[in-house]
Amino acid sequence: MTIFLGLGIVGVALLALSLIFGNLLEGLFGLDGLLDGWLSLPVVAGFVSMLGFTGAIVLGTSGLGVGAATAIGIATGAAAGWLTWKLSRALMCGQTAATPRDDDLVGAAGSVITAIPSQGYGEVLVRVAGQPMKLAAKSAEPVMRGTEIWVEATLSSTSVAVRPIER
Repeated sequence: MTIFLGLGIVGVALLALSLIFGNLLEGLFGLDGLLDGWLSLPVVAGFVSMLGFTGAIVLGTSGLGVGAATAIGIATGAAAGWLTWKLSRALMCGQTAATPRDDDLVGAAGSVITAIPSQGYGEVLVRVAGQPMKLAAKSAEPVMRGTEIWVEATLSSTSVAVRPIER
């Protein structure tokens, strides 16, 4: 039973090291890219810890011998390793939406939050991809606070040219 508990503890320690140091351990030993997939540190750690703890539980709670405890530990360890592999792949390969660009601001509607003087700067609040963005704004004519606006052009990453929406 001591060997099984030792394997479980080593597996948990290996998992903690892989989570804290990430790919640093693989790069340190020149194993970069070699330990991907089934041989990644989290998968091996999940397998070893599950093998150890399951073997200890089977050995301590049943009348089965070391061979049966090892076989059951290997089966549950393989299941834990597979689950870890699937979850890590899902997390690492997750797709995200494209980051909004300056051109995405053109055509966005919003409202003035700080009045815009003629040929001067004020502030507007527009929504891009569902996210509110507060930007410096310039207009050819004065625009009062609260007026609905339309973004005509992007001047920089933080400023836009706007015109009021006429209804």
